[in-house]
Amino acid sequence: MRVVAGNRKGMPLKAIAGNTTRPTTDKVKESIFNMIGPFFNGGTAVDLFAGSGGLGIETLSRGAAHAIFIEKDARAFQVLQENIKKCRYEEITELFRTDAMRAVKALLKRDIVIDYLFVDPPYHKKEYYDLVETLVEGGKLAEDAIIMCEHSTEVTLPEKYGVFSLARQEVYGSTIISIYRHVEEEGEVV
Repeated sequence: MRVVAGNRKGMPLKAIAGNTTRPTTDKVKESIFNMIGPFFNGGTAVDLFAGSGGLGIETLSRGAAHAIFIEKDARAFQVLQENIKKCRYEEITELFRTDAMRAVKALLKRDIVIDYLFVDPPYHKKEYYDLVETLVEGGKLAEDAIIMCEHSTEVTLPEKYGVFSLARQEVYGSTIISIYRHVEEEGEVV
């Protein structure tokens, strides 16, 4: 694993040993950012199931100003901390070792606007995708926010989360990347 583009391009990232997480491959990560970016001018990213931090770190490398990483697994959290330090992003990140449901409750209480939301839970935990709706209903997403959900082909996500509609979907083997954006009634992306 490595940072694909931006100011940390080529930086190798440590992966998590074992099978408790599924790191997004560099190829899929590059495709995701070609769909949603490829570069950003500030904004806050939230990586709800951060694992080793690949998606959030990539977002920072491509120009996001701040990122919040949520990871429950102790080994994954340790690797996440190492990757943040290696990329020298300690000053612009927040890391929380906690369950995503608890983290979303805490985010709802904060004065925060999320510009990029990454949701890549364990594939057998379909209920975690409901956290997207919770954040949307809680008014925590910017009007022009981008929501990226990574899920298995066996999981069907809704066409909409509030005002955010499914704008693009790509299949990579047994993985689907679903991108949601705010779409006006005429079908124009905000």
